[in-house]
Amino acid sequence: MAKIQQVKKRDGRVVDFEPRRIENAIQQASIATDSHLPNLIINDITRLIIEETEEKFTDKVPGVEDIQDVVEQKLVENNFFDVAKAYILYRREREEMRRSEEFDKADKTDEDWINVKKRDGSLKGFDNGEIRNTLTKFSKDIDTTLDLDSIVKNCKKNVYDGITTSEINQVLIMVLRAQVEYEPVFSLLATRVLFNDLYKEILNADRFSAGFSTLYQNMFERQLKQGVSIGRLDPRLLVFDIHQLIEVIRPERDDNFRYLGAQTLYDRYFLKGYDQSVIELPQYFWMRIAMGLAINEKNREEKAIKFYNVMSHLHYVPSTPTLFHSGTTHPQMSSCYLTTVEDNLAHIFKCIGDNAQLAKWSGGIGNDWTNIRATGSTIRSTNVNSQGVIPFLKIVDSATGAINRSGKRRGATCVYLETWHYDIEDFIELRKNTGDDRRRTHDTNTANWIPDLFMKRVLNNEDWILFSPDEVPDLHHVYGRKFEERYEHYERKAERGEIKLWRKIKAIDLWRKMVTQLYETGHPWITFKDPCNIRSPQSHIGTIHSSNLCTEITLNTSRDETAVCNLGSINISNHIYKGKLDRELLQETIKVAMRMLDNVIDLNFYPTSEAENSNLKHRPIGLGLMGFQDALYKMDLQFDSVNAVKFSDDMMEFISFHSILASSEIAREKGCYESFSGSKWDQGLFPIDTLRQLGQERDMEIEVDLTNQLDWSVVKEHVKEYGMRNSNCMAIAPTATIANISGCFPSIEPIYKNIYAKSNLSGEFTMINCFLIQELSKEGLWNREMLEKLKYHDGSS
Repeated sequence: MAKIQQVKKRDGRVVDFEPRRIENAIQQASIATDSHLPNLIINDITRLIIEETEEKFTDKVPGVEDIQDVVEQKLVENNFFDVAKAYILYRREREEMRRSEEFDKADKTDEDWINVKKRDGSLKGFDNGEIRNTLTKFSKDIDTTLDLDSIVKNCKKNVYDGITTSEINQVLIMVLRAQVEYEPVFSLLATRVLFNDLYKEILNADRFSAGFSTLYQNMFERQLKQGVSIGRLDPRLLVFDIHQLIEVIRPERDDNFRYLGAQTLYDRYFLKGYDQSVIELPQYFWMRIAMGLAINEKNREEKAIKFYNVMSHLHYVPSTPTLFHSGTTHPQMSSCYLTTVEDNLAHIFKCIGDNAQLAKWSGGIGNDWTNIRATGSTIRSTNVNSQGVIPFLKIVDSATGAINRSGKRRGATCVYLETWHYDIEDFIELRKNTGDDRRRTHDTNTANWIPDLFMKRVLNNEDWILFSPDEVPDLHHVYGRKFEERYEHYERKAERGEIKLWRKIKAIDLWRKMVTQLYETGHPWITFKDPCNIRSPQSHIGTIHSSNLCTEITLNTSRDETAVCNLGSINISNHIYKGKLDRELLQETIKVAMRMLDNVIDLNFYPTSEAENSNLKHRPIGLGLMGFQDALYKMDLQFDSVNAVKFSDDMMEFISFHSILASSEIAREKGCYESFSGSKWDQGLFPIDTLRQLGQERDMEIEVDLTNQLDWSVVKEHVKEYGMRNSNCMAIAPTATIANISGCFPSIEPIYKNIYAKSNLSGEFTMINCFLIQELSKEGLWNREMLEKLKYHDGSS
């Protein structure tokens, strides 16, 4: 082991290594905590530090920071926690002193040569003081002590002669966003700078101008009329009592956003003119959506105000298509479309064309391709063998890549194939990066549609036979025990030679291929046919053939019906008050959200007639949630704890109770959905009851706690008397983008790293666990060294 001879200082100089400096530092930290460690112990710790450093740096000279990291490590390992804490604080103080000295030097450099171009075209000399004053104004209501001097210094490094004021704002935003990983409050400052630039563009004033709030409110009418005049907004928005709506617009709610959400809205969601200039402010955005969803209401202003409040407080946020298109001349506000492709060339290409139309208007697509005959089966009209389903999926993949959803998101499609299909093994490999690229779909998601019988065969290590759908035409449209009967019937026919195209394999071998590809490529996803159909409230009038793009909804599809789902999610984090769930607030949010979702169905622009036919007949909606991890942090609950499971169960029962009740209340006012008669709702069967049905169908116990905390007789009696407005009410969507907008963790997912990079069309953003920073700051342990350690360990705590 090489002995340490030298050490590299912060300025790059290499000097002789002096162990006494380590001893002195430990001794000073010991004195600061009144520990007064004996010299013998200090010497022993120093020896351990030197040995550790020599082991780590066998082929290079260690830096001062490297050795200091080892000092912290050894103090903690030897249980001298108070001394370690004092040492960490000492390092932080010294770092801040050094940075302050560097700023003072930089601030003295000559600024006279830099000219700034103002909005009116005039030139003005660059002044560090203006940036500092602006930051001071933006941060005056923030309690945390911020290092604004370093922000100013870094801004100056990025300015140039002739830079515009708007570009200086962009520089300032970039510098602020780089600091968010260390001090999350800089995210709010970056948001304020971004929006302030927008205020200047639209209002010709900033947030510090006299009468700013009144100006912000009053200019809404002008911007609304501009949107109508250029053909972007529905003229019916002008029928509202605009002055009544203006009074409730709250500019201060712009501060509810954090930078990732603000930048995402600015780049992709705020309404733009045809010259691509933004014509909406954040609160205009929410009000435009609210008005678009309230157009058909009798008391439209009252409903628009309710819709506006629930969104602008970030209690509930509709899905992206609704945010894009509500109130516009083409209000395609639905999230997901599900289609079944028939084994007919004309219908195959019709569905591919439908995919393009649906994607054009921001729809996510789920395609069921199980009906398509397999490779090697006979095409009677031409008397040739079919090439199977894979070549058509390659065309789907190209179409998906070609369509940009509303010009703001990439096209997205998921294709489904049932597990007995003869081409299933080729299907499983579609997302591989090796092999014949003509049989790969790099831009399309894939999913297995698995019947229970297959899993039984896997568990029992039994055989599994693959068929071509043209020889087993009913197999895809039955499920449960009926499927087992028909599948075994076709197995016997195959063994007797009455079926031409079939192949026998071991079920467990096919399962192993599925799991292997899932591990290697993330595809195909695993979805289960039988529970989806058995528990479906609409099992009386059709079959579920697949799920959707993100596998959160399951709806009937057929040649004549393209299933549609309209999604939105509650930000459960914003319903936690003083460590408890605010049930009264949550109940009101659910009621308003359900009405907003139901209104989408009647106001929607439908790209295809099959989608309109299905949606108006069944009226499915999907109310979900996001910010679950945030809620657990606020309640001080571990994600994997019994108490977290209890909270989750009680919360979801509450959401289920009030969403079903809200749908039934709308049915009392507006009538039931068309296909209600004969549905499980009509039979008095609710989601929790269908779990029991699933257990009976499978002849096994479903290991889910079925006890109730609420009196469900109230809801059941209401549904019995008035029916349901919507065939489906709830869906837990991924909420990837609207969670960014809301500033919370997506869906019901746990945080998987304490720090990581997130990329989208607006750029790359550093995400950090703000709750962790709060806890470390309370203990005086949060500093840049701790941040670097977090990065070094790839976000692990």
